[in-house]
Amino acid sequence: MGEVGMLLRGWRDTRRMSQLDLSGRSGVSTRHLSFVETGRSRPTRQMLLRLAEELDVPLRARNELLLAGGYAPAYPESALDGPPLADVLSALRNLLTGYGPNPAVLVDRHWTMVDGNAAVALFTEGCAPELLAPPVNVLRLALHPAGMAPRIGNLAEWRTHLLHQLDRQAAATSDPVLRELRAELAGYPGGEVDARPGGLVVPLRFDDLNMFSMTSVLGTPRDVTLSELAIEAFLPADAATATALGRRMAGSSHGPWAG
Repeated sequence: MGEVGMLLRGWRDTRRMSQLDLSGRSGVSTRHLSFVETGRSRPTRQMLLRLAEELDVPLRARNELLLAGGYAPAYPESALDGPPLADVLSALRNLLTGYGPNPAVLVDRHWTMVDGNAAVALFTEGCAPELLAPPVNVLRLALHPAGMAPRIGNLAEWRTHLLHQLDRQAAATSDPVLRELRAELAGYPGGEVDARPGGLVVPLRFDDLNMFSMTSVLGTPRDVTLSELAIEAFLPADAATATALGRRMAGSSHGPWAG
């Protein structure tokens, strides 16, 4: 079995899709799919892109598929501080500011903080300096006993939510770094709870604040770096929290996050 065939088979297994299912969606015969996966046939560039689209393969992994098949990558991977992404990053930073007085962060595929608004200082106050030294991983910051964890009133519930979220993300992307991060976070104290319905959203009870999170991603990225960015915003779950956030930030001397 060739490398490209192994990669395709791996993604098909990850998506729990049979050759027949993928054949019906992509228009590629099951016989041809079998030949590609076993290395008996070399797929065309167009076929690889079509199969990757049907398998919902992340852009980074699509480039890996193409390289394994002997083709040039289809998607650029621009530096965060480079000119190609400047306008988009500027718009995303404006969005972070617009979320104020609610905390909001921009993170990459491994939950490393790229930027954050001034309200993030509410979360970072009192955290160990080593957790705030770049690169800052926001999940480590949240669950580490020297980070936000002691101030989270429903730590077991929030920790369970974050670990399940990492499980889903690792399964969707097959990213070993996320699996390692998940194993690290699982080793921190805090407990877990059984997943159960109740309430409208999973809350984050931080000090006297009651919030919920919302994740936003770009809808039509064509660049690997942009496809892996997300904004995680924390919004008030009740009127008292909305008022408290407004008052705290109005009286805060913290400037914008400089991560």
